[in-house]
This record gives sequence, C-alpha cells and structure tokens, in this order.
Amino acid sequence: MSDTKLAQLGENAILQRLLHQLPVNDSLITGPGDDCAVVARDNQWDSLLKTDVVVESLHFTPDTEPERIGRKALARAVSDIAAMGGLPEHALITVLCHPSRPFALLEGIYRGMSALARKFGISLAGGETSGLPYDGLVINVALTGRVERGRAILRSGGKPGDIIFVSGLLGGSFPSEWHLDFEPRVELARGLLMAGIRPSAMMDLSDGLGTDLPRLAAASNCGFEIDTSALPCRPGFSAEDAVSHGEDYELLLTLPPDQAQMLANSPFANDLHKIGKLTPFPVSNLAAGWQHFNA
Repeated sequence: MSDTKLAQLGENAILQRLLHQLPVNDSLITGPGDDCAVVARDNQWDSLLKTDVVVESLHFTPDTEPERIGRKALARAVSDIAAMGGLPEHALITVLCHPSRPFALLEGIYRGMSALARKFGISLAGGETSGLPYDGLVINVALTGRVERGRAILRSGGKPGDIIFVSGLLGGSFPSEWHLDFEPRVELARGLLMAGIRPSAMMDLSDGLGTDLPRLAAASNCGFEIDTSALPCRPGFSAEDAVSHGEDYELLLTLPPDQAQMLANSPFANDLHKIGKLTPFPVSNLAAGWQHFNA
C-alpha cells in the first residue's frame, strides 16, 4: 500500500488513479469524467445519474439556515443535470448528522430541499440517515434525470475554434451568498436546445473557471485562450476572483462559430458571455481554481 497522502496528489490525480479500471456494463453510455453518467433507457430517453455531497464548514458554515443548506444540497446536483442538457427526475437523500443536533435542523433541511424539488418537478424518493460519531453534518444527494436519446451534451465535444461562453456572473460566490441561493440553469440549457443552439461541450462551474475550463478543454483534446477582461465579474470582485473562487454554478459551454452566430440573434444573447475560444494546443493562461484534497 502506498504511503502517498491525498494532499500530495490533489483531486484530479486521485480521480485518474481510481476511475480508469472501474467495471461497467453495456447500458452505460458515458461513465466517470462528465457532469453526469449517461445510461441507455428506451427509444426516446437516456437516463442521467448524478451524486453530490455538501459538508459542513466546507460548503456551508455551521450557522447557515437549514433551509438554505437543503436547497443548496439538491441544487448542486440539479446544476449538473442542466449541464448535460437534461431534466431532473428523482432524488435519494442521505443525511449524516451528530445525534446532539436538534430535529429542527433536519426539518429545515428537508423544507429547503422540498421547495426546490417542487419547482423542478423532482420527487424526493427516499434515502438514508445516519449518526456521526463526531459533531458535524454531511448531506449526499443522488439524482436521476433524463435527456433525449443520444443528445446528452458532454465535456468532450469541443473543437479548435469553438467559442467559449459562460452564463451569469463569476467570483465572490461565498461572500455574496450566491453559493446558497443560485438558480440551476435548467431553463437556459433547455431553452438553447429548443432554439436549435446546441453546445459542442458543456459543464457547470462548481470548482472555478481556472479548474473547470482546463477539464473541459482536456476532455475535448484542446487548449484554450481566454480574454480575462471579458470575464463577467460579480460587482466588487476581480477577474482573478472570477477564475479562482468557484461555487458559481453557472454554465460553461462552447459553440461552433455558426452556432455562436445563432446565439447572437436569439433571445438568449444576453444570458451568455463570450470569454475566449478553444485552440489546437493544450495551453492555459489561467491560474488554478479550487481542488479538493489540496493541502
């Protein structure tokens, strides 16, 4: 057994070591490495599978209102369904909590989840609760969704020359509390597709542009060039913050030039900001964003 510590590897290297030999079966279309797994369902739909976790003192503070904690826990997974061009369906919720915590905490968490679930037509179909042997709170959400058969948008479809766009504003997610109250971009993603504007690659921005854009570019075997002066920064925050802060939960997507022109003439032109383009070579001019396990 190796003595290498997780902090010495970082999140990307850990995933590369763990995921390359996992067993799969013939119904799996897209496995680890995208925002969701894609599984064959029927002649009309493919299924989307997503799991996500929030941890106290990492994704929210101990004094955060329970309703906002629950909402965020579910919204994070919904954001990944949106990034595949899909619609969310059913959720399983696992809550791990120290027994000393009040029952009102769990009631509030489920109120927040239920409100968001009703908005997106999601059924909270079950789950699990467990006590923690130390003080803390962890919530895991396993979410299913659906997308038209063969039409899931992956990270790997970008081509050199495709234009890079982001939705919304970036940076300052924690101080502004956007990370608790963001709206998953299901409506925007589906609206683009219904208008015939199909991204070549797409993902949600959870770990910051400086971490997530290199992931998308690498999956597409491309590099990228970014105009940092074009980044849509939240008021009071810099381009550097927009690159590194994370927890934006916006869409990061690429469009071929003809699709970018369609966007410019569409009702969604003001919803997306052009920030750069994909290139043939794997080069980056961005500082890194967030990575789990880094010391």
